[in-house]
This record gives sequence, structure tokens and C-alpha cells, in this order.
Amino acid sequence: MAVPFLATLAQLAMYVLPAHAKSTPTQQSIRQTAFMRARSLNNGISLSWLEQTWNSKVLDENPIKPSGFELLKKLNITTLRLPVAFEYFEDSGISDEKVFAQIDDVLKQCNKYGFNIIIDFHYGKLTDNNYLTETPKIISLWLKLTRRYIRENPDKVFFEIYNEPPHMDPKVWHDAAYNIVTAIRRVDKRRTLLVGASNFNSIYELSRMERLADENIIYTFHFYEPFLFTHQGADWVGEQVATTGIPFPYDAAFYPPINPKAKGTWGETNYYQYAKDGNAQAVHDKLQIAKQWGNKYGVPIICGEYGVYNKYADLDSRCRYIKAVRQNLKQMGIPGILWDYNSNFSIFSGEPSLNNLPDCMKQAIGYNGSK
Repeated sequence: MAVPFLATLAQLAMYVLPAHAKSTPTQQSIRQTAFMRARSLNNGISLSWLEQTWNSKVLDENPIKPSGFELLKKLNITTLRLPVAFEYFEDSGISDEKVFAQIDDVLKQCNKYGFNIIIDFHYGKLTDNNYLTETPKIISLWLKLTRRYIRENPDKVFFEIYNEPPHMDPKVWHDAAYNIVTAIRRVDKRRTLLVGASNFNSIYELSRMERLADENIIYTFHFYEPFLFTHQGADWVGEQVATTGIPFPYDAAFYPPINPKAKGTWGETNYYQYAKDGNAQAVHDKLQIAKQWGNKYGVPIICGEYGVYNKYADLDSRCRYIKAVRQNLKQMGIPGILWDYNSNFSIFSGEPSLNNLPDCMKQAIGYNGSK
């Protein structure tokens, strides 16, 4: 069993507020502001490149040109989520200034075109075993960012404190998140922060999570259900998703045989369960888990990632899936952010452009050509 994290607060005293602040109530108007800002984050998309640790030239090339921002504006995108592998760059000996300069460039374009921006701490190393040493590193980075962007409009610039906390003790993650949030609050009391649950921003862990004692938080979850469909053939996942050619929704006439590599893994269980999971009603039911949690605590929630790996899933199935998720999110009043703009989950068939945006995808994302 993990040692209770709050017992170690003395080790983080230089970063955090006194423990009694955890139970100090704040004004209801702050939470109302968080709700208002959450609603403004709808129709979002992630810009994938600064988290690409496998790309040695990632800081030497910015793939998002001014024309790309103009395209996103035409598509009625309101929010850009910017994942950044901060710790990877730091460990690689790359200066903060070089990384921050990339963020500055995106922020400049966001200000020009009126986008919201979510700066996301991607690919951290936090675990049950290292949280005592890792949490201060995360805090140190956020303090640098918070001071750098303290003058940016809090209605437009958001911080996502940690992308996809791993499968770890939820209590350890809860207390680590609290300490990160509290450290940021010492510098910036107005910024709205995004916080997700452990087990990779799971809706199921979110349903068991206790909200933090901070009113200015939007709670985020990632939605790739059913995973067998959205990640089919993704080699970084493993043999569990080796079966490809899976349609959405489930159709017995076109359902492929299971890939032998998936047998004996959880992918085999999911394969035989797909007849029940692979439809819009199942999408609705699972999203409802997050919605009910938000209602329980009276806090704003957002779907921070959803999408489909596009190498093996057919276009029509991807369009139908994205449309189903978007429609259900809209019905439930949950803002959503697509993953992603220009990588292997891209909504485009080729380089991002209106000509490369298939008609079914235009319908799926609600683009009617009005801009």
C-alpha cells in the first residue's frame, strides 16, 4: 500500500499552501466561471507535434503554418489543445526557452484568430513508486509556465496539469494533483485548470474520483470506447488490438475474424463483446458515466480526447463513430476535443485542407461550409 501522500507535504512545503486550505470553501461564482469557460472549449482539436518524443527534429519544425490556423477557423474550431512533452525535453538537455518559444508561437496565432488554447503537460513519468520525487519536478515546470503566462487572458488560456496519469493508486494521484493545483494557485488564482483521473483519464476512474477542493477546475476524461475499434491495428498498444477491419457500428456481415495474435489477451474478450459495445447506444451509455459524475459533484467536465486511429479503420466507420460521439457529447452538454489535427488520428485524408476533408467527416464534425 502506498504511503499517504499528504504525510509527505513537508517535503513539498516550498511549493504548497498550508494543509488547512484543503477544506477552505471558495466563492460559488468561481465555479460558475469554470462552467462558463468549459462551455467555451467545445469544438476543439489537439495539435500533435510537441509531444512526439520519437521525432528528433520536433523542435526544428513547426508543422502548423498560418494557413493551418486559417483552416481551423473555417472549420469552426474554437479550442486548440497543445500537448507538450516537457519532461522529455528537460531530460534531453533542451532549454526551457526553446520549448516555451514554440508555445509562444502557437499562442500568438491563437490570439490572432481568437482560439482558446489548452497547454497540456504530456508524457510525464509519475508512478506510485516515484511520486515523492516526481511531483516536485512537475510543480517546478508549472511554476515556470504559470509565471510566464500570468498576464494571458484566463478566459482563453488554460492549463491541463497532467495528461493521462497512469494506472496508479487513485489516492496517490489525487494528492499529487492537489499539490500541483495548489502550487499553481500561489502564483495564479484566476487560471482555470484541467484535471483528469488516473488510469489514463479513464471514465471509470473518474466515476470513483473525489473532486479536488478547488472551485476553478474543469475535469477532463478521454474517450476511445470501444477501444477495439478506435485503436485497431495500433502497434504501440500491442497484440490486443491486432484485429483490423472492424466496422462501426457492429455489422455481423462485415465483422472480420479475430487475429490469432489477439487470442488470450483482453482483446479476445473485447472482440466477442463488440456486438454489444460497437454501437451509438453503447457510446451514449458510457459517456453517461462521466456525465453522472459531473452532476454528482456539480462540476464542469470535458472530453479532452476522442478520435479513431486512421490506418486500418475505414473512412465511413470513422465518420459514423466521430458523429456518434459528438452528437452524444452535445446532447449531454459536454465539450469535446478531437485527437488530432495532423497525425495518425487526423480527420483529413492527406495533408490538412478543405479538399482533403471527406464529405462524411464534414458532416461528422458539423461543418456546413458557412465560413
